[in-house]
Amino acid sequence: MSFLLSCPHCGPRPVDEFRFQGEVTRRPGPDASLRELTDYVYFRDNVAGVQREWWYHRTGCKVWFVAERDTRTNEVLRTEIPSPAGAAAPR
Repeated sequence: MSFLLSCPHCGPRPVDEFRFQGEVTRRPGPDASLRELTDYVYFRDNVAGVQREWWYHRTGCKVWFVAERDTRTNEVLRTEIPSPAGAAAPR
């Protein structure tokens, strides 16, 4: 399925120009249990609704950004370049 995704630098572009990297997650702390680490590496919420996701503009400006997208309809509600301390880095 194709849809438009708005790059924070370049504006609306076909989704084929981007690479999806997954849900925005929080990295466990240094004292995390094996269960917390396993959940972080292998499991996702995979919600049917709005979720925050990492995207990379691979054929454009090469920027990483976060999009809020409704997974049921592919409607993109907003995109932003997160602040350095505002979100976990993509894996």
